[in-house]
Amino acid sequence: MCIRDSISSLGLVPDVRAVVTVDLKREGDLLYIVGETRAELGASLYYRLHGALGNDVPAPVPEAIETMRALHRAIGRGLVHACHDLSEGGLAVAAAEMALAGRLGLDLALASLPRSPRVERNDQALFAESSGRFLVEVASGDGAAFEKMMASVPYARLGRVNREGLFRMHGLQGEIVVHCTIGDLCRAWHGEQTMNVGGRDQ
Repeated sequence: MCIRDSISSLGLVPDVRAVVTVDLKREGDLLYIVGETRAELGASLYYRLHGALGNDVPAPVPEAIETMRALHRAIGRGLVHACHDLSEGGLAVAAAEMALAGRLGLDLALASLPRSPRVERNDQALFAESSGRFLVEVASGDGAAFEKMMASVPYARLGRVNREGLFRMHGLQGEIVVHCTIGDLCRAWHGEQTMNVGGRDQ
């Protein structure tokens, strides 16, 4: 028997109408990552799927509190259309969940990802479960304001919500590592097919 620990948090929400959900909202919106990615795949969903464990588990990130405060301020200003934490499964899974929830495609480019020098492979960039990171959707007209509010924390614009209903990711060297439709994602989510995603030797 395997027992997994879980961590939950509770808080007061003064106005439920201001809650930010994970579903992508609008074609053409900008997509940002907030927080730094480190080579932390130990005990990750990705490694479990490959029958591995690994030694580099996600370490606590004390400075993540500043990242969360900056993001909270941006949400309070109404600059954030959607937001998803990058926890189990990392960036790739969070992006897929946002696309599935909103039934909208996206384009992401990993080359500009804020990352430690040890993140050299696409699978590390896609599936690392480093703490204190978020994928954020922002209206194209609000990009400058959002970037100004994130200036003191690690962040980067990774791409856009696309008009074609395609889920595309370009790797650290600019190569395509994921290319599928939202329908493909839905079928993979329900276990109807296996998708090829940029592997460890990419």
